[in-house]
Amino acid sequence: MFLSVFDMFKIGIGPSSSHTIGPMVAAARFLDHLRGLPFGVAGLRASLHGSLAFTGVGHATDRAVILGLAGMRADDYDAARAEAELARIKADRTVAPAGLGLLRFDPAGDILFDYGPALPGHANGLILSGTDAQGDVITQVTYYSIGGGFVLTADELAAGRDAATGPAIPYPFRTAAEMLQMAQASGLSIAAMKRANELTRISAADLDRGLARIWEVMTACIDRGLATDGILPGGLFVRRRAKGIYTALMAERGLNMTAPHTINDYMSTYAMAVNEENAAGGQVVTAPTNGAAGVVPATIRYWLDHVPGATPSRVGDFLLTAAAVGGLIKTNASISGAECGCQAEVGSAAAMAAAGLAAVLGGSPEQVENAAEIALEHHLGMTCDPVKGLVQVPCIERNGLGAIKAVSAASLALRGDGQHLVALDVAIETMRQTGADMSEKYKETALGGLAVNVPNC
Repeated sequence: MFLSVFDMFKIGIGPSSSHTIGPMVAAARFLDHLRGLPFGVAGLRASLHGSLAFTGVGHATDRAVILGLAGMRADDYDAARAEAELARIKADRTVAPAGLGLLRFDPAGDILFDYGPALPGHANGLILSGTDAQGDVITQVTYYSIGGGFVLTADELAAGRDAATGPAIPYPFRTAAEMLQMAQASGLSIAAMKRANELTRISAADLDRGLARIWEVMTACIDRGLATDGILPGGLFVRRRAKGIYTALMAERGLNMTAPHTINDYMSTYAMAVNEENAAGGQVVTAPTNGAAGVVPATIRYWLDHVPGATPSRVGDFLLTAAAVGGLIKTNASISGAECGCQAEVGSAAAMAAAGLAAVLGGSPEQVENAAEIALEHHLGMTCDPVKGLVQVPCIERNGLGAIKAVSAASLALRGDGQHLVALDVAIETMRQTGADMSEKYKETALGGLAVNVPNC
């Protein structure tokens, strides 16, 4: 089993990896499909299904589809250019992706939000179509945005293509038990095994540059969030709080009366800063999703800024360890809120962050696995019920609590010897089963929970 660290940590834009990044990826793939056809198309259409329909507007899915079909990508997103292009497309009702000429596309009529049953493959489905001059569909592809910005066609999903292919890797663990067995046999850390796997696809220099870039974007996102206030878009009039809390924390530094639990406020504020940026459509890193993007960077920032002996040179090991755990969860359960609720997003992020922190604090592979298990176990059953379908309430604060749980889980694991009753594999399977049993109302549809009990205006 191989999922790259750069699959788990993708640089993109807010507010949602499944609803924003995924549809942009799908649109880019569809344009490539059109370029490979022996005939041309005159126009484009899109239909959104399942969670992409129910919470698509709040998650900016329509914007993502429009920009994606215009040829824009999430990993090099330019906000000013995007706004200008959106205005032009809505006025001219055309897009002009490279190599395909001018195509008819009126967002008001050519994007359909289908509120009926979800498509059979996944809760996040979209169908992209090409039409002829008379408006008849002459080619179409069904895509599924399966969480974390991962996208599969219906054919790929049916064939079980949910992982990268390529050269054989030296440590092909598919379960946490296999991971621990390989670590014991090799004498290597989880990060070292993950690094060896990555080096079958990429040079050491490029791997290190890529890891540094991930952290650069993560920490820049924290800094922007800590420096920005105002009201988040979307109509809930949610105030940005990270800047005000952080300013108060800075003013309290050095005071003898500061309570020890104030460190939790730092962790929460770092995470909230990221998720406020995400809610505003800023640049973030999926970790493993946008909705849970604050947990891992907040935990790293806590470690670097508040833990004696922390050094930036170990951030790569943190990310590699976290990615190894995230890959196990994605392979054996899900990282998609639309599939398993928020236990699959913030729960997975907390497990990844706890594992990374335990690793850089000197934990053994067994202690790292224990840290991930503790963090995931205590998110089991968490629903995804965003108010008005926006990635704001309860998502922003939830990331702060996820970071606190991650640090607590790592600390508890490091106080033990790695031996524990509930294995990480058991927690992952339990999360999968819980998600399967969970009502669709609580899986990113905004049809239950806080989404219906909190006024939307």
